[in-house]
Amino acid sequence: MRIFNPATAQTLAVLREDSLARVVEKTALLRLAFAHWSAKPLAERIKVIARFNQQLEKRVEKLAGILTSESGKPLQQSRNEINGAVARINWMLENAEKYLSDEWVTNTDTLKEKISYEPLGVICNISAWNYPYLVGVNVFIPALLAGNTVLYKPSEYATLTGMEIEKLFYYAGLEQNAFKIAIGGKATGENLMDLRVDGYFFTGSYKTGKYIYEKVASRMLPCQLELGGKDPLYVTDDIEDIAAVAAATADGAFYNNGQSCCAVERIYVHEKVYDEYVAEFVKAVKSWKLGLPTDDGVYFGAITRKEQLKVLENQVLEARAKGATLKLGGHIIVHEGNFFEPTILTDVDHNMKIMQEESFGPVIGIMKVTSDKEAIELMNDTEYGLTASVYSSNGERAQEILSQVNAGTGYWNCCDRVTAGLPWAGRKHSGFGATLSHQGLRAFTKTKAWQMKG
Repeated sequence: MRIFNPATAQTLAVLREDSLARVVEKTALLRLAFAHWSAKPLAERIKVIARFNQQLEKRVEKLAGILTSESGKPLQQSRNEINGAVARINWMLENAEKYLSDEWVTNTDTLKEKISYEPLGVICNISAWNYPYLVGVNVFIPALLAGNTVLYKPSEYATLTGMEIEKLFYYAGLEQNAFKIAIGGKATGENLMDLRVDGYFFTGSYKTGKYIYEKVASRMLPCQLELGGKDPLYVTDDIEDIAAVAAATADGAFYNNGQSCCAVERIYVHEKVYDEYVAEFVKAVKSWKLGLPTDDGVYFGAITRKEQLKVLENQVLEARAKGATLKLGGHIIVHEGNFFEPTILTDVDHNMKIMQEESFGPVIGIMKVTSDKEAIELMNDTEYGLTASVYSSNGERAQEILSQVNAGTGYWNCCDRVTAGLPWAGRKHSGFGATLSHQGLRAFTKTKAWQMKG
């Protein structure tokens, strides 16, 4: 398997993919290690993960360089991701004892009742390339804290990062057979489907998530899916600083080149502020630098997956053929690497793919609406249900709108953000189950009810 730099097309590494026999062997080692790791007191497991987190913090520059080289994201955004992962792990470390310890329901002289949270066993974590640290720690950190062992398959587009994560666990003192990575692409992923594991946790596209769910359903195993989105944002007519709102929402759409499940992917703007908002939005995006992700000040780096360039181009061409107006960009950039112009389309509608299908790139459609009612109807007109945002000077108005939108996260005057203390959960084609918060810590456990008399 060749690992390429998407910004330069240069080969970074040539790796041997894991065969079926190899992943079976790794899983057997994880099974043997489970008895020992799960028997460790929670306090000891917390200490190991804390040392891992210290290693992450200590090596930010090196790790960010590797991440940028294989993902194409700007170097500062790679640093931001790793620092964000450190903060997220800190929250888990601070709250693990609270949410993973036994919970007493009744404690009297004659009756004692409690809930204990036992580890599932060996976890198979099939992860994503767009934020390998952030989406990774959402799964393997709480899984290990809860006493599970983990077979971690990084995306083939983030394999070098996955290998660094494995090394840091070993540096931190985690026994080697408690965490293993599976190296490879689609064929390796297919080999994971029939392994003797106790749960599957996947982050990625709806299509692949659905396939995994169907493959493992007959085995009655926990299967949690964190999938994509077509996240809507509505700008009401009562916003006060249109330029600031336009800049903030543009960042929500284009950060990490729009390659985020919770990136803003469609924008609805009240007709009273539409023209001024669009003008300020275009102005903000034009001010951001596109270039090699290692250059200073670059906001738009390379597209990670070369095949996505055609997906983006086709969405733009189809929208324009159906009447959309191209305000900015719209083309693949001729370059040895994978670059696409930041693209803004107006006069869009829901007959266009750009307003219905996940783009996962630096393209956005902006649509004019006449009322909150129309905005709500359009925001709900989707197969996805991950996040939704409302920008308004009136908090009650914004919350009333968001309460009618079928999404796992609602944002008022913010967007494209994740907080460790709140559950990260999708609806409909955006998946099911939750990471983060107390729900995310307990997602890797099975409950046992204790009823004791005497």
